[in-house]
Amino acid sequence: MAVEKKIKAVVKLQIPAGQATPAPPVGPALGQHGVNIMEFCKQFNNITKGKEGTTIPVVITIYEDRSFTFIVKTPPVSELIKKAIKIVKGSSAPNREKVGRITRKQIEEIAKIKLPDLNTNDLQKAIKIIEGSCKSMGVEVID
Repeated sequence: MAVEKKIKAVVKLQIPAGQATPAPPVGPALGQHGVNIMEFCKQFNNITKGKEGTTIPVVITIYEDRSFTFIVKTPPVSELIKKAIKIVKGSSAPNREKVGRITRKQIEEIAKIKLPDLNTNDLQKAIKIIEGSCKSMGVEVID
């Protein structure tokens, strides 16, 4: 039976893919727990190679002996929506100002990408979640 390590902290960060450096936010977040920052940066950059230009959420579990493990999540929904319809940012007044249009097919593609990280296993419910994000960004859903 393996000896279980004691967890010291769990740190959640959003880092551009392939661009983790010891500079903030990575350095200060991990440095305060005594983690080898360069080791994390190397591992993260290797895993996210090829996804450059995308922000990747990561959950880092830090143990008492200063070792760590991390889980890479899928990109945020808002980023996937912005990339799908080629906009820079969402609307500041989503009820009045619409910044773009997205098709149901594009929403379905985004829902398939995000499904592992959503709190549902049903694709139709995932599509509803993505549609809600579109609405709050001022993106109009069209058929």
